[in-house]
Amino acid sequence: MTAESNSIRTSEKALVTGGGGFLGSAIIKQLVKKYQGVRNFSRNYYPNLEEMGAEQILGDISDYEAVKRACRDVDIVFHVAAKPGVWGRYEEYYQTNTVGTENIIAACYHNNIHRMIYTSSPSVIFDGGQDEGINESAPYARRFKTHYAKTKALAEHKVIQATGDRLHTVILRPHLIWGPGDNHLVPRIIARAKRLKKIGDGTNLVDTTYIDNAAEAHILAAAKLRENKHLSGNIYFISQGEPLPMWDMINAILEAAGLEPVRGSIPKSIGWSIGAILEFIYKTFGISTEPPMTRFVAEELSSAHWFDITAAKRDLGYVPRVSIQEGLRRLEKWLHS
Repeated sequence: MTAESNSIRTSEKALVTGGGGFLGSAIIKQLVKKYQGVRNFSRNYYPNLEEMGAEQILGDISDYEAVKRACRDVDIVFHVAAKPGVWGRYEEYYQTNTVGTENIIAACYHNNIHRMIYTSSPSVIFDGGQDEGINESAPYARRFKTHYAKTKALAEHKVIQATGDRLHTVILRPHLIWGPGDNHLVPRIIARAKRLKKIGDGTNLVDTTYIDNAAEAHILAAAKLRENKHLSGNIYFISQGEPLPMWDMINAILEAAGLEPVRGSIPKSIGWSIGAILEFIYKTFGISTEPPMTRFVAEELSSAHWFDITAAKRDLGYVPRVSIQEGLRRLEKWLHS
């Protein structure tokens, strides 16, 4: 897509689910510049979306009637809403991530909406090994490490099964999104700064995605799907395309926050054992908050996670326009503002 065509405003109306979240709001910020109308569907009202010019409809993604109303009179759906995290009841993840996606698909059928961009996650293929240069041909995990990963994989299956003449879809898997406005990854790192320890030898490479790049990938996918229906059913990894050692990236975020880098380290086996013990204690005593360490987190922090984004570049024209260095500069400015 050329810069000129990327600036063309469409007469269509778009619906974003979960537009109050970090990624959803970034997508809406870009959509309002390109679409005639933009609507958000969330459980809560967000004044910042109103200021952007987005219409808001309140409701629960697991309530089909509410979803059906939200999808009325729109041309394309960006289904971003999800329950993230590594801890909690399976049913809560299932209702939001899987049933919610089923509801969106059914509402698209009911309202004759023919295009949907679905936001998934690379976690659907993670089974504890080293993901190095993985592309979209990688199979789903044999055993999912979290309820989030399992329910997102189930949702992907629903989208793939629904793809056909009536509904054209693209599935995006952005990896570790961060940047100004982050309410998940960056705050978790900062909150744990004083007690963070490197897990493993620290050489594992990871790739991340700056928020504006992740949002633009969705806009590009929608535009390309409108132009070329043969892209329907495709899955794309989205990232910076610039893998770095995990702890270099974590320390760069800490530096942006004005904090000291992580210095101490423990073997992966010890981190995993600590996670197992804490999980047992939290489950035994019914503690609802997330443990400071879990087996999944220990594996994630000590494993390589970087992906081949050739397909996204080729088919969608995706280029991570904001570099990691520029993203960190913007993050630092936001954290200190």
